Amino acid sequence: MAAHNPRRLKTLVGAGPVIFAGNDQEPDKGIRRAAALAKIAEREKITGLFTADLLQPDPDGPTGSQEPIVALAALSQATAQIGLIATVSTTYQHPYNLARMIGTLDHVSGGRAGWNAVTSSMGEENFGGPGLPSPESRYARAAEFIAVMNALYEANDPQAAQRKPNGGITVDTRKLHPINHHGDFFQVAGPLNVPPSPQRRPVQFQAGQSEAGVALGARYAEVIYTSQPTFEDAQRFVAGVRQQAQALGRAVMPLIMNSFHSVIGDSPDDVARRLREKHERIDYERGRLKVADMLGGELDLAHLPLDKPLPAALLPDISQVNRRRGRAEIFKRFALQGLTLRELVVKAQETGHWFTAGTPESLADAIEERYRAGILDVISLHGLGNPDQQDLLLNGLLPELRRRHLLDEDYLADNFRGNLGLV
Repeated sequence: MAAHNPRRLKTLVGAGPVIFAGNDQEPDKGIRRAAALAKIAEREKITGLFTADLLQPDPDGPTGSQEPIVALAALSQATAQIGLIATVSTTYQHPYNLARMIGTLDHVSGGRAGWNAVTSSMGEENFGGPGLPSPESRYARAAEFIAVMNALYEANDPQAAQRKPNGGITVDTRKLHPINHHGDFFQVAGPLNVPPSPQRRPVQFQAGQSEAGVALGARYAEVIYTSQPTFEDAQRFVAGVRQQAQALGRAVMPLIMNSFHSVIGDSPDDVARRLREKHERIDYERGRLKVADMLGGELDLAHLPLDKPLPAALLPDISQVNRRRGRAEIFKRFALQGLTLRELVVKAQETGHWFTAGTPESLADAIEERYRAGILDVISLHGLGNPDQQDLLLNGLLPELRRRHLLDEDYLADNFRGNLGLV
Protein backbone atom coordinates (compact mmCIF):
# COMPACT_ATOMS: atom_id res chain seq x y z
CA MET A 1 0.00 0.00 0.00
CA ALA A 2 1.33 3.43 -0.93
CA ALA A 3 2.46 5.82 1.76
CA HIS A 4 -0.24 8.39 2.37
CA ASN A 5 0.17 12.06 1.68
CA PRO A 6 0.96 13.98 4.90
CA ARG A 7 -1.66 16.53 3.84
CA ARG A 8 -4.83 15.82 5.79
CA LEU A 9 -8.05 14.94 4.05
CA LYS A 10 -10.05 17.93 2.82
CA THR A 11 -13.85 17.94 3.00
CA LEU A 12 -16.64 19.41 0.90
CA VAL A 13 -20.42 19.48 1.30
CA GLY A 14 -23.09 20.57 -1.13
CA ALA A 15 -24.35 24.13 -0.82
CA GLY A 16 -28.03 24.27 0.06
CA PRO A 17 -30.48 25.59 -2.55
CA VAL A 18 -31.17 29.30 -2.16
CA ILE A 19 -34.40 29.13 -4.15
CA PHE A 20 -37.90 30.16 -3.05
CA ALA A 21 -40.54 27.40 -3.07
CA GLY A 22 -44.18 28.01 -3.93
CA ASN A 23 -45.38 26.92 -0.49
CA ASP A 24 -42.90 29.11 1.44
CA GLN A 25 -44.49 31.66 3.75
CA GLU A 26 -41.41 33.91 3.57
CA PRO A 27 -39.83 34.81 0.22
CA ASP A 28 -36.27 34.54 1.60
CA LYS A 29 -36.65 31.17 3.31
CA GLY A 30 -34.41 29.45 0.75
CA ILE A 31 -31.43 31.74 1.17
CA ARG A 32 -31.83 31.84 4.96
CA ARG A 33 -31.82 28.03 5.14
CA ALA A 34 -28.85 27.76 2.76
CA ALA A 35 -26.95 30.36 4.80
CA ALA A 36 -27.70 28.51 8.04
CA LEU A 37 -26.37 25.25 6.55
CA ALA A 38 -23.28 27.06 5.26
CA LYS A 39 -22.61 28.39 8.75
CA ILE A 40 -22.93 24.88 10.19
CA ALA A 41 -20.44 23.60 7.62
CA GLU A 42 -18.04 26.40 8.48
CA ARG A 43 -18.44 25.73 12.20
CA GLU A 44 -17.46 22.11 11.49
CA LYS A 45 -14.37 23.33 9.58
CA ILE A 46 -15.54 21.83 6.28
CA THR A 47 -13.08 22.96 3.62
CA GLY A 48 -15.58 24.02 0.96
CA LEU A 49 -19.13 24.28 -0.33
CA PHE A 50 -19.73 22.66 -3.71
CA THR A 51 -22.49 23.41 -6.23
CA ALA A 52 -23.75 21.40 -9.19
CA ASP A 53 -25.19 22.91 -12.36
CA LEU A 54 -27.26 20.74 -14.72
CA LEU A 55 -28.58 23.43 -17.12
CA GLN A 56 -32.04 21.84 -17.21
CA PRO A 57 -34.58 20.66 -14.60
CA ASP A 58 -33.50 17.67 -12.52
CA PRO A 59 -36.35 15.13 -12.31
CA ASP A 60 -34.96 13.77 -9.04
CA GLY A 61 -34.76 16.97 -7.02
CA PRO A 62 -33.31 20.46 -6.63
CA THR A 63 -29.72 19.62 -7.62
CA GLY A 64 -28.47 22.13 -10.15
CA SER A 65 -31.66 24.20 -10.07
CA GLN A 66 -29.92 27.48 -9.27
CA GLU A 67 -27.21 29.52 -10.91
CA PRO A 68 -24.11 28.60 -8.87
CA ILE A 69 -22.10 31.82 -8.97
CA VAL A 70 -24.96 34.03 -7.79
CA ALA A 71 -25.88 31.51 -5.08
CA LEU A 72 -22.30 31.32 -3.81
CA ALA A 73 -21.89 35.09 -3.88
CA ALA A 74 -24.84 35.29 -1.50
CA LEU A 75 -23.43 32.56 0.76
CA SER A 76 -20.05 34.28 0.81
CA GLN A 77 -21.63 37.04 2.86
CA ALA A 78 -22.92 34.58 5.46
CA THR A 79 -19.51 32.93 5.91
CA ALA A 80 -15.91 33.97 6.37
CA GLN A 81 -13.57 31.00 5.80
CA ILE A 82 -15.20 28.14 3.88
CA GLY A 83 -14.34 27.71 0.19
CA LEU A 84 -16.95 28.22 -2.54
CA ILE A 85 -16.86 26.03 -5.69
CA ALA A 86 -19.12 26.83 -8.64
CA THR A 87 -19.65 24.20 -11.33
CA VAL A 88 -19.58 25.84 -14.76
CA SER A 89 -19.97 24.49 -18.30
CA THR A 90 -17.06 25.20 -20.62
CA THR A 91 -19.33 24.22 -23.53
CA TYR A 92 -21.87 27.00 -23.00
CA GLN A 93 -19.84 29.79 -21.37
CA HIS A 94 -17.15 32.14 -22.67
CA PRO A 95 -13.81 32.25 -20.82
CA TYR A 96 -13.49 36.04 -20.67
CA ASN A 97 -16.94 36.51 -19.18
CA LEU A 98 -16.46 33.61 -16.78
CA ALA A 99 -13.06 34.90 -15.70
CA ARG A 100 -14.76 38.16 -14.74
CA MET A 101 -17.56 36.40 -12.81
CA ILE A 102 -15.40 33.88 -10.94
CA GLY A 103 -12.73 36.53 -10.39
CA THR A 104 -15.34 38.83 -8.88
CA LEU A 105 -16.64 35.98 -6.69
CA ASP A 106 -13.08 35.56 -5.46
CA HIS A 107 -12.98 39.24 -4.46
CA VAL A 108 -16.48 39.17 -2.93
CA SER A 109 -15.52 36.18 -0.79
CA GLY A 110 -12.07 37.40 0.21
CA GLY A 111 -10.18 34.79 -1.81
CA ARG A 112 -12.41 31.73 -1.34
CA ALA A 113 -13.56 30.93 -4.86
CA GLY A 114 -13.03 27.83 -6.95
CA TRP A 115 -14.65 26.71 -10.18
CA ASN A 116 -15.38 23.21 -11.41
CA ALA A 117 -15.02 22.89 -15.19
CA VAL A 118 -17.47 20.47 -16.80
CA THR A 119 -18.11 19.89 -20.48
CA SER A 120 -21.86 19.21 -19.97
CA SER A 121 -23.87 16.23 -21.17
CA MET A 122 -27.20 18.03 -21.38
CA GLY A 123 -28.86 21.40 -21.89
CA GLU A 124 -27.90 21.87 -25.55
CA GLU A 125 -31.52 22.64 -26.42
CA ASN A 126 -31.21 25.92 -24.51
CA PHE A 127 -28.11 27.35 -26.16
CA GLY A 128 -28.82 27.36 -29.89
CA GLY A 129 -26.52 25.31 -32.08
CA PRO A 130 -27.23 22.03 -33.88
CA GLY A 131 -27.08 19.79 -30.80
CA LEU A 132 -24.66 18.45 -28.22
CA PRO A 133 -21.12 18.55 -29.64
CA SER A 134 -19.07 15.35 -29.58
CA PRO A 135 -17.01 14.59 -26.45
CA GLU A 136 -13.84 15.20 -28.46
CA SER A 137 -15.02 18.66 -29.48
CA ARG A 138 -16.26 19.50 -25.98
CA TYR A 139 -12.95 18.54 -24.38
CA ALA A 140 -10.89 20.37 -27.00
CA ARG A 141 -12.94 23.49 -26.27
CA ALA A 142 -12.57 22.92 -22.52
CA ALA A 143 -8.79 22.68 -22.77
CA GLU A 144 -8.57 25.98 -24.63
CA PHE A 145 -11.15 27.52 -22.29
CA ILE A 146 -9.11 26.71 -19.17
CA ALA A 147 -5.89 27.86 -20.83
CA VAL A 148 -7.49 31.22 -21.62
CA MET A 149 -8.87 31.58 -18.09
CA ASN A 150 -5.47 30.85 -16.55
CA ALA A 151 -3.72 33.24 -18.92
CA LEU A 152 -6.14 36.05 -18.08
CA TYR A 153 -5.65 35.54 -14.33
CA GLU A 154 -1.88 35.19 -14.50
CA ALA A 155 -1.29 38.17 -16.79
CA ASN A 156 -2.40 40.82 -14.30
CA ASP A 157 -0.01 42.28 -11.74
CA PRO A 158 -1.07 41.60 -8.12
CA GLN A 159 -0.39 45.27 -7.36
CA ALA A 160 -2.70 46.57 -10.10
CA ALA A 161 -5.33 47.64 -7.57
CA GLN A 162 -4.46 49.89 -4.65
CA ARG A 163 -6.60 51.17 -1.77
CA LYS A 164 -6.72 54.97 -1.56
CA PRO A 165 -6.63 56.83 1.79
CA ASN A 166 -10.32 57.65 1.43
CA GLY A 167 -11.15 53.92 1.18
CA GLY A 168 -11.75 53.81 -2.56
CA ILE A 169 -9.82 51.79 -5.13
CA THR A 170 -7.52 52.92 -7.89
CA VAL A 171 -6.53 50.53 -10.69
CA ASP A 172 -3.32 51.03 -12.64
CA THR A 173 -4.37 49.79 -16.08
CA ARG A 174 -0.70 49.56 -17.10
CA LYS A 175 -0.52 46.56 -14.75
CA LEU A 176 -3.42 44.80 -16.48
CA HIS A 177 -1.80 42.93 -19.35
CA PRO A 178 -3.22 41.53 -22.62
CA ILE A 179 -2.90 37.86 -23.56
CA ASN A 180 -3.62 38.13 -27.31
CA HIS A 181 -5.02 34.61 -27.56
CA HIS A 182 -5.95 33.28 -31.01
CA GLY A 183 -7.21 29.72 -30.88
CA ASP A 184 -9.57 27.28 -32.53
CA PHE A 185 -12.51 28.27 -30.32
CA PHE A 186 -11.71 31.69 -28.83
CA GLN A 187 -10.16 34.99 -29.77
CA VAL A 188 -9.36 36.87 -26.55
CA ALA A 189 -7.10 39.91 -26.50
CA GLY A 190 -7.42 40.84 -22.82
CA PRO A 191 -6.54 42.20 -20.41
CA LEU A 192 -8.95 40.94 -17.80
CA ASN A 193 -10.43 43.97 -16.07
CA VAL A 194 -10.67 42.21 -12.68
CA PRO A 195 -7.41 42.51 -10.69
CA PRO A 196 -6.00 39.44 -8.88
CA SER A 197 -7.67 38.45 -5.61
CA PRO A 198 -5.99 37.65 -2.27
CA GLN A 199 -5.40 34.06 -3.46
CA ARG A 200 -4.07 35.22 -6.85
CA ARG A 201 -6.53 33.12 -8.88
CA PRO A 202 -9.51 30.88 -8.07
CA VAL A 203 -8.85 27.19 -7.49
CA GLN A 204 -9.33 25.06 -10.62
CA PHE A 205 -11.48 21.94 -10.21
CA GLN A 206 -12.31 19.67 -13.15
CA ALA A 207 -14.85 16.86 -13.45
CA GLY A 208 -14.57 14.12 -16.03
CA GLN A 209 -13.39 10.53 -16.01
CA SER A 210 -13.51 9.46 -19.65
CA GLU A 211 -10.19 9.19 -21.49
CA ALA A 212 -10.51 12.78 -22.68
CA GLY A 213 -11.56 13.93 -19.21
CA VAL A 214 -8.52 12.32 -17.59
CA ALA A 215 -6.23 13.96 -20.14
CA LEU A 216 -7.76 17.39 -19.44
CA GLY A 217 -7.51 16.99 -15.67
CA ALA A 218 -3.94 15.71 -15.82
CA ARG A 219 -2.94 18.82 -17.79
CA TYR A 220 -4.81 21.59 -15.98
CA ALA A 221 -6.74 20.64 -12.86
CA GLU A 222 -5.64 21.44 -9.34
CA VAL A 223 -8.42 19.20 -8.00
CA ILE A 224 -9.96 16.40 -10.11
CA TYR A 225 -13.53 15.43 -9.23
CA THR A 226 -14.22 11.81 -10.04
CA SER A 227 -16.75 9.12 -9.12
CA GLN A 228 -14.94 5.83 -8.60
CA PRO A 229 -17.32 3.28 -7.06
CA THR A 230 -14.70 0.78 -5.88
CA PHE A 231 -11.26 0.91 -4.32
CA GLU A 232 -9.78 -0.83 -7.37
CA ASP A 233 -11.47 1.64 -9.74
CA ALA A 234 -9.99 4.51 -7.73
CA GLN A 235 -6.52 2.98 -7.82
CA ARG A 236 -6.61 2.60 -11.61
CA PHE A 237 -7.98 6.10 -12.12
CA VAL A 238 -5.43 7.81 -9.89
CA ALA A 239 -2.52 5.88 -11.39
CA GLY A 240 -3.62 6.96 -14.87
CA VAL A 241 -3.99 10.60 -13.86
CA ARG A 242 -0.59 10.74 -12.18
CA GLN A 243 1.16 8.98 -15.03
CA GLN A 244 -0.18 11.53 -17.50
CA ALA A 245 0.51 14.49 -15.20
CA GLN A 246 4.11 13.35 -14.73
CA ALA A 247 4.54 12.90 -18.49
CA LEU A 248 3.38 16.50 -18.91
CA GLY A 249 6.07 17.64 -16.48
CA ARG A 250 3.77 18.70 -13.66
CA ALA A 251 5.77 19.05 -10.46
CA VAL A 252 2.66 19.05 -8.26
CA MET A 253 0.09 16.32 -8.81
CA PRO A 254 -3.60 17.30 -8.90
CA LEU A 255 -5.58 16.46 -5.79
CA ILE A 256 -8.12 13.66 -6.21
CA MET A 257 -11.67 14.35 -5.06
CA ASN A 258 -14.34 11.66 -4.67
CA SER A 259 -18.00 12.21 -3.88
CA PHE A 260 -18.93 9.84 -1.04
CA HIS A 261 -22.59 8.81 -1.08
CA SER A 262 -23.59 7.10 2.15
CA VAL A 263 -26.30 5.85 4.44
CA ILE A 264 -25.22 6.34 8.05
CA GLY A 265 -26.75 4.36 10.90
CA ASP A 266 -25.90 4.15 14.58
CA SER A 267 -25.72 0.33 14.61
CA PRO A 268 -25.60 -2.50 12.05
CA ASP A 269 -29.32 -3.14 12.56
CA ASP A 270 -30.10 0.55 12.10
CA VAL A 271 -27.97 0.62 8.92
CA ALA A 272 -29.86 -2.41 7.55
CA ARG A 273 -33.20 -0.75 8.32
CA ARG A 274 -32.23 2.53 6.68
CA LEU A 275 -30.88 0.76 3.60
CA ARG A 276 -34.02 -1.38 3.30
CA GLU A 277 -36.24 1.70 3.54
CA LYS A 278 -34.11 3.48 0.94
CA HIS A 279 -34.60 0.60 -1.49
CA GLU A 280 -38.32 0.41 -0.77
CA ARG A 281 -38.68 4.03 -1.89
CA ILE A 282 -37.19 3.34 -5.33
CA ASP A 283 -39.54 3.67 -8.30
CA TYR A 284 -38.19 0.85 -10.44
CA GLU A 285 -40.08 1.86 -13.57
CA ARG A 286 -38.59 5.33 -13.40
CA GLY A 287 -35.33 3.63 -12.49
CA ARG A 288 -35.24 1.94 -15.90
CA LEU A 289 -34.98 5.40 -17.47
CA LYS A 290 -32.19 6.32 -15.10
CA VAL A 291 -30.19 3.20 -15.98
CA ALA A 292 -30.67 3.98 -19.67
CA ASP A 293 -29.36 7.48 -19.01
CA MET A 294 -26.34 6.05 -17.16
CA LEU A 295 -25.62 3.93 -20.25
CA GLY A 296 -25.62 6.88 -22.61
CA GLY A 297 -29.33 7.61 -22.97
CA GLU A 298 -30.05 5.66 -26.15
CA LEU A 299 -31.40 2.37 -24.72
CA ASP A 300 -35.01 1.23 -24.31
CA LEU A 301 -35.20 -0.89 -21.14
CA ALA A 302 -38.96 -0.59 -20.67
CA HIS A 303 -39.84 -4.23 -21.34
CA LEU A 304 -36.80 -6.04 -19.94
CA PRO A 305 -37.23 -8.20 -16.80
CA LEU A 306 -35.97 -6.57 -13.63
CA ASP A 307 -34.38 -9.71 -12.23
CA LYS A 308 -32.22 -10.69 -15.19
CA PRO A 309 -28.96 -9.16 -16.48
CA LEU A 310 -29.05 -6.92 -19.52
CA PRO A 311 -28.26 -8.68 -22.81
CA ALA A 312 -24.63 -7.96 -23.67
CA ALA A 313 -25.64 -7.12 -27.23
CA LEU A 314 -27.74 -4.24 -25.90
CA LEU A 315 -24.83 -2.50 -24.18
CA PRO A 316 -23.36 0.54 -25.95
CA ASP A 317 -20.02 0.92 -27.67
CA ILE A 318 -18.46 3.42 -25.26
CA SER A 319 -16.56 5.16 -28.06
CA GLN A 320 -19.92 6.07 -29.61
CA VAL A 321 -21.52 7.44 -26.42
CA ASN A 322 -21.97 11.21 -26.56
CA ARG A 323 -23.24 11.88 -23.02
CA ARG A 324 -21.43 11.02 -19.79
CA ARG A 325 -19.00 8.64 -21.45
CA GLY A 326 -17.16 7.96 -18.20
CA ARG A 327 -20.42 7.20 -16.39
CA ALA A 328 -21.52 4.91 -19.23
CA GLU A 329 -18.24 3.03 -18.92
CA ILE A 330 -18.88 2.42 -15.20
CA PHE A 331 -22.41 1.12 -15.80
CA LYS A 332 -21.40 -1.03 -18.74
CA ARG A 333 -18.82 -2.63 -16.45
CA PHE A 334 -21.55 -3.23 -13.84
CA ALA A 335 -23.77 -4.83 -16.49
CA LEU A 336 -20.97 -7.09 -17.77
CA GLN A 337 -20.40 -8.28 -14.20
CA GLY A 338 -23.89 -9.81 -14.42
CA LEU A 339 -25.85 -7.37 -12.28
CA THR A 340 -29.59 -7.62 -12.88
CA LEU A 341 -31.59 -4.66 -14.11
CA ARG A 342 -33.00 -4.31 -10.59
CA GLU A 343 -29.48 -4.14 -9.17
CA LEU A 344 -28.51 -1.61 -11.82
CA VAL A 345 -31.51 0.54 -10.85
CA VAL A 346 -30.25 0.49 -7.25
CA LYS A 347 -26.75 1.45 -8.43
CA ALA A 348 -28.22 4.24 -10.55
CA GLN A 349 -29.63 5.95 -7.46
CA GLU A 350 -26.04 6.96 -6.72
CA THR A 351 -25.26 7.62 -10.43
CA GLY A 352 -22.11 5.51 -10.30
CA HIS A 353 -20.56 7.26 -7.31
CA TRP A 354 -18.76 5.65 -4.38
CA PHE A 355 -21.51 4.43 -2.03
CA THR A 356 -21.27 2.79 1.38
CA ALA A 357 -23.87 2.09 4.06
CA GLY A 358 -22.58 1.69 7.59
CA THR A 359 -21.96 3.06 11.05
CA PRO A 360 -19.70 6.09 11.47
CA GLU A 361 -16.85 3.73 12.34
CA SER A 362 -17.25 1.49 9.27
CA LEU A 363 -17.66 4.49 6.96
CA ALA A 364 -14.52 6.01 8.43
CA ASP A 365 -12.74 2.70 7.73
CA ALA A 366 -13.69 2.93 4.03
CA ILE A 367 -12.58 6.58 3.83
CA GLU A 368 -9.34 5.96 5.68
CA GLU A 369 -8.47 3.03 3.41
CA ARG A 370 -8.49 5.25 0.33
CA TYR A 371 -6.74 8.10 2.11
CA ARG A 372 -3.95 5.89 3.45
CA ALA A 373 -3.49 4.38 -0.01
CA GLY A 374 -2.85 7.86 -1.40
CA ILE A 375 -5.85 7.80 -3.75
CA LEU A 376 -8.10 10.28 -1.93
CA ASP A 377 -7.27 13.91 -1.09
CA VAL A 378 -10.67 15.63 -1.05
CA ILE A 379 -14.00 14.04 -0.15
CA SER A 380 -17.51 15.37 -0.73
CA LEU A 381 -19.74 14.23 2.14
CA HIS A 382 -23.52 13.89 2.01
CA GLY A 383 -26.08 14.37 4.77
CA LEU A 384 -25.92 18.06 5.69
CA GLY A 385 -29.46 19.42 5.51
CA ASN A 386 -30.99 15.92 5.53
CA PRO A 387 -32.91 15.56 8.83
CA ASP A 388 -32.42 11.79 8.72
CA GLN A 389 -28.62 11.96 8.33
CA GLN A 390 -27.32 15.33 9.52
CA ASP A 391 -26.90 14.40 13.20
CA LEU A 392 -25.07 11.17 12.30
CA LEU A 393 -22.78 13.13 9.97
CA LEU A 394 -21.99 15.94 12.39
CA ASN A 395 -21.90 13.94 15.63
CA GLY A 396 -20.86 10.56 14.25
CA LEU A 397 -18.78 10.45 11.08
CA LEU A 398 -16.93 13.78 11.36
CA PRO A 399 -15.85 13.22 15.00
CA GLU A 400 -14.70 9.69 14.08
CA LEU A 401 -12.58 11.03 11.22
CA ARG A 402 -11.10 13.62 13.57
CA ARG A 403 -10.39 10.96 16.22
CA ARG A 404 -8.28 9.25 13.57
CA HIS A 405 -6.45 12.54 12.82
CA LEU A 406 -7.62 12.51 9.20
CA LEU A 407 -9.12 16.02 9.17
CA ASP A 408 -7.78 19.50 9.92
CA GLU A 409 -8.89 20.81 13.27
CA ASP A 410 -9.17 24.37 11.95
CA TYR A 411 -8.74 26.36 8.77
CA LEU A 412 -5.07 26.66 7.83
CA ALA A 413 -5.11 29.91 5.86
CA ASP A 414 -7.21 32.95 5.06
CA ASN A 415 -8.01 31.74 1.53
CA PHE A 416 -9.32 28.60 -0.14
CA ARG A 417 -6.09 27.78 -1.94
CA GLY A 418 -4.20 27.74 1.34
CA ASN A 419 -6.83 25.65 3.10
CA LEU A 420 -6.52 23.01 0.38
CA GLY A 421 -2.75 23.01 0.79
CA LEU A 422 -2.19 24.35 -2.73
CA VAL A 423 0.47 26.86 -3.67
